[in-house]
Amino acid sequence: MNYTLPLQCVGLMSGTSADALDVCCATFYKEEGRWKYHIDAARSYEYPRDLRQRLMFDVQEMSAREFVAFHSAYGRYLGQRVNDFLAETGLKPQLIASHGSTVFHRPADKVMFQIGDGAAIAAVTGIPTVSDFRRLDIMLGGQGAPLVPIGDNLLFGEFDYCLNIGGFSNISYREGEKRIAFDISPVNYVINHYCRLIGMEMDKDGLLASQGEVNQEVLDALNALDYYSRPAPKSLGREWVENHIFPLLDHSGLGMKDLLRTYYEHCAQQLARVVKPESWILVTGGGAHNLVLINRMEKLSLCNLVLGTRELIDFKEALIFAFLGVLYVMDEPSCLRSVTGAEKDNIGGMLFKV
Repeated sequence: MNYTLPLQCVGLMSGTSADALDVCCATFYKEEGRWKYHIDAARSYEYPRDLRQRLMFDVQEMSAREFVAFHSAYGRYLGQRVNDFLAETGLKPQLIASHGSTVFHRPADKVMFQIGDGAAIAAVTGIPTVSDFRRLDIMLGGQGAPLVPIGDNLLFGEFDYCLNIGGFSNISYREGEKRIAFDISPVNYVINHYCRLIGMEMDKDGLLASQGEVNQEVLDALNALDYYSRPAPKSLGREWVENHIFPLLDHSGLGMKDLLRTYYEHCAQQLARVVKPESWILVTGGGAHNLVLINRMEKLSLCNLVLGTRELIDFKEALIFAFLGVLYVMDEPSCLRSVTGAEKDNIGGMLFKV
């Protein structure tokens, strides 16, 4: 199949917190040589409790046989959700691009896996599917992450910085002719973990944290973690959180409100460390709805934090994965060595045709 612009693609994104599947269908085209997009429809599908349990916890302990079976089953699940989405919207895209769900992320060991078989998605939907975007970059010595910066560069280049606040916060920006990007710190992956311990899914609007006080000793310990002093390119995975953040906070002795308030301060301080004052920052991701966190970040960074439309806030990563699928079939690089540290720019992914 030969692809020409404009091209309509569905992007699938499941974040580190594995609470829902984001589906975004967008049309991509060029005007005067510059990439443009239009979001045609977007939906979020909450995961059933048992599937979330398997994605977040059980998959790490599965046997090889169980793991491969789940990889296939989760791919079929993704394909079924796409079919539901297309039935609801009446859209007929030419392509699907799936992020999958990150199970292992140890770039130094050249180990990673994005669960959710692209072949199963293509088989269930009957639509060509691109998946497994990270693997080639890691084999080329890169971090395999972040992948969103190519979209930031080509679709949102008018901003000084693009900041996404999800399970982790990540940022991208131009430095000369290069695009620089890296994970700043864990955010919702940590906040939601502690909220679930008291029967809440999240700290809605930052209400709990707003009632707490910062503990300077714990804050200093968080800020002293070695990741923050390392140069980019660098990326975070949940293994790092479980080995470093959770033990530190679990043994802090803080009540929940003080723990969350201290962690918010940590996230805001880490952002302030990496941006230049008076810059314009596009903010997206679920954390953009947490105004207590956003206000603290804006105050400490001395920057102008610009919230996208609600659709862009909630679906920017799914939108950009759709864009990565388009770049793949147009034979254009999607992984930038200046971002990931790989030997060369590369076209990550595998295409399953039907």
